[in-house]
This record gives sequence, structure tokens and C-alpha cells, in this order.
Amino acid sequence: MATTLEGRLDSIELLKSLSPADMRQLEKQAVWRRYAAGEQVLDRSSMSRDVFFVVQGRVNVVNYSLGGREIAYASVGAGGFFGELSAIDGEPRSASVVAAERCLVATVTPEIFNDVLLKNPQIMHLVLSRLVRIIRTSNERIMDLSTLGAVQRVHLELLRMAEPDPLQPNSWLIYPMPTQSQIAGRASTTRETVARVISQLQSSGIVRRKDKSLYIKDRARLEAVAARLGPSGEE
Repeated sequence: MATTLEGRLDSIELLKSLSPADMRQLEKQAVWRRYAAGEQVLDRSSMSRDVFFVVQGRVNVVNYSLGGREIAYASVGAGGFFGELSAIDGEPRSASVVAAERCLVATVTPEIFNDVLLKNPQIMHLVLSRLVRIIRTSNERIMDLSTLGAVQRVHLELLRMAEPDPLQPNSWLIYPMPTQSQIAGRASTTRETVARVISQLQSSGIVRRKDKSLYIKDRARLEAVAARLGPSGEE
């Protein structure tokens, strides 16, 4: 259940360049809410055009096909933000947002958000850079759906999610590892396909699953396998 409270926005990367006075003012203007894991933060049909800052926790940005299958767009963790598209152009929401874990978020109206952009060129530039990344990512996904098979898309999605392991030089991992359904949504395929791909990669010694992490033991080999796969999923 959402509750109203007041907190701090110092952890939000977008707002790092604000002066302390401007930051405190923005915090007072924000509406603060908590959400439980699985609770809907924003519905696509909502008339709200507010911008959301994730202070604690993580949310998933999702959409649904006509058949009801969830399509995952992105995951936004603490320090991130979402909702800027509707705040900028005043158009309806393009996706829904669900709390992946217990969250604390702060919302500001489009008027407040746009005022911050106009008064702070550095923040404006960061938002523009983010919009460019969204366009590039969308172009990549369109190309993937047009030219690649489902199995190959899962391989490439794992490569996109992998980050350098801070404890093991020249090693990669995915943490926290999304659920198979979440990966399926990102790759526009089924949970069964994701399960089969990960099982095959584990059997081949390319990846290793432990607790909430998926370790990429041989990234070069994973890249090579992904490159060799055809639309049918066979090498």
C-alpha cells in the first residue's frame, strides 16, 4: 500500500549537479510512496504524467501483448528514474511499471520536472543522452526480432545483461539474475526457451548458476555460439 512520506534524493544520479538548496526544494515538492514487491507502480492507462525517481529498490518496465504475454522493456534500480517521456511530450504512457522488490519512490509533476531541465543544462543533457540510448536500444530490438531466432535472442540478451565481475578480473556475471519469465520478456520468447538455453549453456560449461548470480565462465565462447546460431536455433 502506498504511503506518503518525505525522504532524500541525493542518490539519484540524474540530480547530482543540483545545488543542496535546489535538491532540498525538490524533495519538498516530491510525493513519496512505498510499494511492495509485485505491486503496480504505474499503469499504462494512467492519466498521470509525473516523473518517478527510484530511491530504494528496483522496478520493471513492462508491456503486454494482445495475448497477455509480458514483454519486459527495462529494469530501473535505486538511483534511476522513469516516466520522463510523458512528462516531456504530454502523451499517454508507453508502458506499465511493477515493483520487482520493496521500493521507495518519489514523484514530481511534469511542470516541476521540465522546470528543472530548463534551469539545469547538465541535467537536460543527461536526459537527452538517455533518450538517445532508448532509441538505439529500440532499433537493436527491432533488428533482432526481424533477423534472429528466439534461441539466438536469448543468448544475446544474456550477453547484454552481463557485467564485469568486480571480484574476478576478466570475468562476467549477471546479478541479480532475472527470472526466466523476465528474460523471456526481454527476448520476446517463452520461459521454456530461456530455461532450455540456460540449461544447455550450463551443460557446456559456458555459464554457472549460483544463488542469485549467473557467472559467464567463457564470454568469448558464448559470443561465438550466439554468432553461429541460425534462425532455427541450431548451429
